[in-house]
Amino acid sequence: MTAEDLPPGEPVEVTETAAYDGSNAIVIPVKDAAEKITSEISRIIIGQQELLTQLITGLFAGGHLLVEGVPGIAKTLSARMLAQTLKLKYTRIQFTPDLMPSDVTGTSVFNMKTSDFTFNPGPVFSQIVLIDEINRAPAKTQAALFEVMEEAQVTMDGETYKMEQPFMVLATQNPIEQEGTYRLPEAQLDRFLFRIRLGYPELNEEIEILKRFRNDTAAALTGAVNSVLQGQDVLQLRSIVDQVFIKDELLEYIAKVIDQTRHDADLFLGASPRASLSLMRASKALAAIRGRAYVVPDDIKDVAYPVLNHRIQVNPEREMEGLDSNQVIKRILQSIEIPR
Repeated sequence: MTAEDLPPGEPVEVTETAAYDGSNAIVIPVKDAAEKITSEISRIIIGQQELLTQLITGLFAGGHLLVEGVPGIAKTLSARMLAQTLKLKYTRIQFTPDLMPSDVTGTSVFNMKTSDFTFNPGPVFSQIVLIDEINRAPAKTQAALFEVMEEAQVTMDGETYKMEQPFMVLATQNPIEQEGTYRLPEAQLDRFLFRIRLGYPELNEEIEILKRFRNDTAAALTGAVNSVLQGQDVLQLRSIVDQVFIKDELLEYIAKVIDQTRHDADLFLGASPRASLSLMRASKALAAIRGRAYVVPDDIKDVAYPVLNHRIQVNPEREMEGLDSNQVIKRILQSIEIPR
């Protein structure tokens, strides 16, 4: 059964591929779709090719994404442009310290005509949900996202309301300014497939940005980004990613990487089994984007950083010495023998 056989919003059931048959034809639609999305977003976003690859990988892997970086480096714009390339319902929620959980999920309102309560869905009832500055809202509001990110549903007054598929949360946060922010708990961080860390553009990219926007505004240019995929297309591409082959030796490699995070002397907290599944899903999506119907070790190594950097915690004393999670991930990857 493929996504074409199902009505909109229904999940796709896929049978697992037993082995790689020697052909990459099955993943050509994924590769072509990734190129179309990249082409559209690149009309606005200069450089940031790694960011675009990780955004598209997360989309096709069916995960939620956290984009982290200092202000002014196009975090929100990149997420909004990705949403614009998809013909899906889109909402943006600005998290603030006074935001309540009901402002996100919705609330029950008494209907005078029927003498009954009616549920009014909140802005999270969409397909692409952009949450700007997610760490600006208090813990109780952040907790409103737990169920919807994990199970794509909201439970209110004993009733469960399902999200329309595909459903994806794109969140941004500033890691530098901590005044008036609320640190995301580990349980919520673990629900993000990737944490994408952005840096400043290179000098040549900065010059290109100035040239591109010299005679126009960002608001005018963003209208040039067209939708290239519909919801049914995304579901079908995700079903193709599920069929990408990954051999047992690479599954063991993933398990060894995750297990090593739990025994590393520099880490206070290791990765959970959800990290293993995320690493597998993301590597399969990246392989398909690269035009292969099978996973190679480089796919796993390339997605290991955004998959793991928010799921492990460096010991406080080592963190004070300047050690960060990416350095630990790099060392772990180098210490484990790569399957041949």
